[in-house]
Amino acid sequence: MARTREALLLLLDVSPSMHSVLPDVEKLCSRLIQKKLIYGKNHEVGVILFGTEETENELTKEVGGYEHVKVLQDIKVVDGHLVQSLKHLPQGTCAGDFLDAIVVGVDMLIKKYGETYKGKKHLCLITDALCPLKDPDVGTKEDQVSTIARQMVAFGLRMKNIVVRASLSGEPHMRVIIENDNLLNIFSKKSSAKTLFVDSTTSLRGARKTRDISPVTIFRGDLELSEKMKIKVWVYKKTGEEKFPTLKKYSDKAPSTDKFATHEVKVDYEYKSVEDPSKVVPPEQRIKGYRYGPQVVPISSAEWEAVKFKPEKSVKLLGFTDASNILRHYYMKDVNLFIAEPGNSRATVAVSALARAMKEMNKVAIVRCVWRQGQQSVVVGVLTPNVSEKINIPDSFYFNVLPFAEDVREFQFPSFSKFPVSWQPNEQQQEAADNLVKMLDLAPSGKGEILQPELTPNPALERFYHHLELKSEHQDAAPPPLDDSLKKITEPDPTLLAESQSAIDAFCGQFVIKENPKLKKSTRRFLREKPSGSDEPNGDGSVSDAQAVNSMESKPVVTVDKIGDLTPIQDFEAMMSRRDCPDWVDKAIEDMKNKIFGLLENSNEGINYPKAVELLVALRKGCILEQEPKQFNDVLEKVCKICRKRNFSTFFDFLMSKKLSLISKSEAVDSDITDDEAGSFIVKSQPKHED
Repeated sequence: MARTREALLLLLDVSPSMHSVLPDVEKLCSRLIQKKLIYGKNHEVGVILFGTEETENELTKEVGGYEHVKVLQDIKVVDGHLVQSLKHLPQGTCAGDFLDAIVVGVDMLIKKYGETYKGKKHLCLITDALCPLKDPDVGTKEDQVSTIARQMVAFGLRMKNIVVRASLSGEPHMRVIIENDNLLNIFSKKSSAKTLFVDSTTSLRGARKTRDISPVTIFRGDLELSEKMKIKVWVYKKTGEEKFPTLKKYSDKAPSTDKFATHEVKVDYEYKSVEDPSKVVPPEQRIKGYRYGPQVVPISSAEWEAVKFKPEKSVKLLGFTDASNILRHYYMKDVNLFIAEPGNSRATVAVSALARAMKEMNKVAIVRCVWRQGQQSVVVGVLTPNVSEKINIPDSFYFNVLPFAEDVREFQFPSFSKFPVSWQPNEQQQEAADNLVKMLDLAPSGKGEILQPELTPNPALERFYHHLELKSEHQDAAPPPLDDSLKKITEPDPTLLAESQSAIDAFCGQFVIKENPKLKKSTRRFLREKPSGSDEPNGDGSVSDAQAVNSMESKPVVTVDKIGDLTPIQDFEAMMSRRDCPDWVDKAIEDMKNKIFGLLENSNEGINYPKAVELLVALRKGCILEQEPKQFNDVLEKVCKICRKRNFSTFFDFLMSKKLSLISKSEAVDSDITDDEAGSFIVKSQPKHED
């Protein structure tokens, strides 16, 4: 539990130059504490303000100096009072010396925890670094920063510096900015510190992650390049989707006087027999069943274990390919990071050599991964070299999951060239559309990206946690609106639109907008569709098939026990749609067979032939839906034999007009139909009479 604890000290600049961004600093810090109240109730947080008119810290009392630095709250376990304190930060009137604030913060952490604390110890500095720093009594500012950095390393302190350069009042002295940035850079080089520059209030809200997750390895083992060449690697998760927290049921039935009540709601299920609803089936008598067409197939846990695929834990190289062959939109799921085994110098050199060679040759590696022993799923992905620019950070690989063939969704759209000339865009319209797309670029040439992913918070989550905070104070609080910083993420940037208004007007002027009449809802596709852009007509079913599908979708489910003479197709569809017993499907097919044979036997001069063909079309469609291809194929073959014996030439003319065929293997989706059972012939000509 000690390793999951965290001590965080916020160093907040409230000097006059920061007044314009203080509201967003308040929102960032209060949201940070709210997350800790949910996910880290044992975390401890302290707050130091600098740039204040008053001075209040222990170092001033002990050794003097360190003026205009105020400890707003000592380091203690997070609570709701701290959230309220951070919502109303005082506006300072003096220049903010961030170096004094860092010294006071480091002193507080060392005095409270020393070297024995096993949890994490962090400092978070938020400033614009525009105020000049005081000269030290001895040595230079660089020497002072180096001394502080060594102390931070000795006591395991980490620091994150967020430098806000959103609104610069007046023309600041460039010498001061360059000097302060250089001092912060020394912290980054000589200690576990990271400096981040933001240029907008939106980036400020996303600069500090409000929830820190400790990295955990998902794989430790060999990267097998061949049978004789293996590299020891560790794999971490690099990125992950932050989801909404899982909300649990809360019970208010516990007495208000019970201080130890958990208010948890426990749900228990009982399984009862269908034959005797009053009898509860014990766990040892239960077995899982899986629907297969109209049947329910029971499969025991022992059978599942016997057929499970249990590969060996491994990461194996399949080969190399040009980086241009792996497109960005192929990537699936989250990104993982491959690093050499820590402390293994040979593995570090091997990973670095491989990564730099792949980078130089513009290659990527395709690997097959099984992260855990006995894991059922096998992952195939791509390793992209990540060559480090810093001496103290070794080279590594980024890993992205690649899709299998069944995961690929290729949407093929017909070309404009297939449309009439009057529908095709002219040169002016095409140029206006191109300019409109270029205008929507969030990374225009000569400027940085407007919404950088690593600095852009999730507006839905931000609003959710804000609403959660309001609900904790007032139970009936309504969802709050998005504030201005988050609206810049969800709404178009007015400045960007104003700069590109000419492109928008040009696009609107090239096209005439007409109201689109309401179209009928598309019918659900039961049959295998032809490929997009194909001009080939469907060989099976044609218009009658579509009518049968529409009929089966549009008609309500009616309780029918048998197929009558008045509406046989509707009765057949109603019986097939019944799910109170799996026997209804077989009964409906059997009744339809008898109805078809009866029409052929009792047909006077072919009067019943059209009706029999309609019933065959409906039977074919129903057998495809219920995965019973063999039953229809047997019926059609039997019908053909009857026609050959009795020379029903007129009936064959009806079959030819409908292009009625056996159900092919490709149509029998997920069925166990064999090549012998699946037919592919279409009745093409009148058969000869056979005695």
